[in-house]
Amino acid sequence: MSKSLGIYVSSDRHLDKLIELCRAAKRNHIEVRLFFTHLGTRLCTDSKMADLQDLADVAVCNVGFEANDLQRTDSVLGEKSYGSQTFHAEMIYDCDRYISW
Repeated sequence: MSKSLGIYVSSDRHLDKLIELCRAAKRNHIEVRLFFTHLGTRLCTDSKMADLQDLADVAVCNVGFEANDLQRTDSVLGEKSYGSQTFHAEMIYDCDRYISW
């Protein structure tokens, strides 16, 4: 049985710590799903986000991203990463553990 961790990211702080948490989870064979919303969408323009794509399934709230006046061309994430709160709801339901960042 695989283990999974869902992380709801609504803060634009501590990206380095989030990356380290995801690395630790991967070392321990824990699948990670990240959902960025509200201020957390600001992190998607940081070049360090590329590291997270190798460590977790990453999704971004499109509404939150646009509400922060961000442009997809400034993000390292692909088009498939943008979606709705549906990803968040599925993450809560599907993951063994869930934390809010």
